[in-house]
Amino acid sequence: MLYHLLYPLREHFFPFNLFRYITFRSAYAAFTAFIIVLIWMPHFIRFLRAHNWVAGIREPSLPRVSEKVGTPLGGGILILIAIVIATLLWVNLKEPYVWLALGTTLTLGGLGFYDDYRKTHSSTDVRPRTKLIFPFVVGMVLAFVATYFPKNPYFTYKTSVLFLKDVYLNFGIFYIIFVGIVITATSNAVNLTDGIDGLSSGIMTQVATVYAVLAYIVGNVKLSQYLNLIYIPGGGELTIFLASMAGASLGFLWYNMHPARIFMGDTGSMSLGGAIGAVAVLIKQEILLILVGGIFVIEALSVILQVISFKLRGKRIFLMTPLHHHFEKLGWPETHIMIRFWIANIILGILALSTLKIR
Repeated sequence: MLYHLLYPLREHFFPFNLFRYITFRSAYAAFTAFIIVLIWMPHFIRFLRAHNWVAGIREPSLPRVSEKVGTPLGGGILILIAIVIATLLWVNLKEPYVWLALGTTLTLGGLGFYDDYRKTHSSTDVRPRTKLIFPFVVGMVLAFVATYFPKNPYFTYKTSVLFLKDVYLNFGIFYIIFVGIVITATSNAVNLTDGIDGLSSGIMTQVATVYAVLAYIVGNVKLSQYLNLIYIPGGGELTIFLASMAGASLGFLWYNMHPARIFMGDTGSMSLGGAIGAVAVLIKQEILLILVGGIFVIEALSVILQVISFKLRGKRIFLMTPLHHHFEKLGWPETHIMIRFWIANIILGILALSTLKIR
């Protein structure tokens, strides 16, 4: 919005020329989202308490779980509000990829909101099957719509391969199914990771930052050619969307650090996970999610392996899943788990960025 209002006035007031730069608008989008969450979260916490949006006992066998009872659940609502406001203020509204990313984020946020409402007002969750089917359908719709944009038709069904130069996977008509799997995996992986104070919000800040760098590169014709990445015209505007995500997640982390004053709930985890998956799809960096969101992947895999092992062998691999609960059972303090998982994901993010030059 500000881009359209102020950039045309650059001939009358030269500093408005700054609005042409994605880096400038991304920085202020991150700052805008951060400030919105930082300032309004205390009021929002009181609002949630007044309307009984509070957490109950979900895993009674975990240590110190009783300390979390009564903590407001639904901080993801304000995260979404901050992302939407910051994005719309600073982005070029004519770029369709931004609207696709926002649409995916808000749609999955709606599912998460419904789940949070049921948890806090009826003590029942949305069925796990719904959390798989709904994101899958959303992902297929995203792929179908994105496929028919005339921006970059040559790479419609392709995605980049790690470490390899000018090598792409072409899924053909199965690309729509592939995207459905990506959105389902990312939204549920973040949802599973959101189990201890500060873990998901801290890692999401990192992941959004790394993908912001990637979006900027693929949206720049010279940088994308230099690094042998698929050039996505208009993809650079997704940098602003991702910067808003990083800023909002960082602002939320201020209140979500142990001991957490609020939880993001499924409204936040499902929407943020879906947002990262959507951006990865739109900039053709889906496979890189394995590294950039490595902790999310590991958390999800721990659940899958636990279920398979118990069904086939009757034995569990971990004391409890997702993986962070295994370390809780071993007696690790929440802050130790959180910070060590952060460190691991930072290393994976650096490795992911290094693959751009290795190609």
